Amino acid sequence: MLIRFGEPRRFGVPVPEARLRFEAGQRERGGGPGRRLLVVEGEPAFELSFWCGTCPLLFRRLETAKQTLSLEGVQERLTGTLADPGDGGVIEEFGALLPQGDYLPMLLRVEPRLVIPGREGDYFSGEQVATWGIDQFWGLPEYPHTPYYRTFETAVDASAHLYEFVVPMVPPTWNTRERVEEYVTLMAGEAVPTAVAVSTLDVCEPAAGLGHDHSRHWGLTHFLLDGHHKLEAAATAGRPVQLLSLLALAEGLAGAEDCARLPALRAQARSSRATGT
Repeated sequence: MLIRFGEPRRFGVPVPEARLRFEAGQRERGGGPGRRLLVVEGEPAFELSFWCGTCPLLFRRLETAKQTLSLEGVQERLTGTLADPGDGGVIEEFGALLPQGDYLPMLLRVEPRLVIPGREGDYFSGEQVATWGIDQFWGLPEYPHTPYYRTFETAVDASAHLYEFVVPMVPPTWNTRERVEEYVTLMAGEAVPTAVAVSTLDVCEPAAGLGHDHSRHWGLTHFLLDGHHKLEAAATAGRPVQLLSLLALAEGLAGAEDCARLPALRAQARSSRATGT
């Protein structure tokens, strides 16, 4: 459910000062950009979808992804229900972690479902294979090297579908069990705490129909800045949690018109894509 969204806002700090930033890796040979990377505390944390837009959607955790970015000063404000993205300077606090740029704030209510790659509900071995087939070199589906949460999906049009993911910076197995249980108890009392993420929108479509469902995949991926214990608790208890998404408008594989459609798409009813075989 979309609770509220704001107008695009410019905030952040100069790139060298940002604790989280987006970078292009260097190709070993030839010109042009290499891998798209999400970098945390100076270390590559995730490999993202490749620039071409015809390769499959991707968020792949790297071996150097070991940091979370929670802010102690805002924990009390985020333990309860955040009524508005601008409440209490939360956007400004987290904006100071991010590279200067234009961001679209969206406040969402999600019911996360934890997914283990290769198991039931895995996007990479399910919907993605239906469109791209398996990797032609490895003979396997893409593998994100991390558990993740699925939260929402809906139709964009007859040939495109929006898939939403919440990606923890570190695996849920790294979470402190006591804190997860504290949030499970809190949510049992109808509390709806708030998590915070920096997000990207990647619109990907294969150049040729490799699978049986040729379609465009809109991947709305939320990388958790704060809320690792809250998301696991919500998934465990089957309870909702709020998510303040700061969509980095210039960092995804989507144009301005696509990004502008997100609030309306996110306000639609949830629906799965029917695919033939």
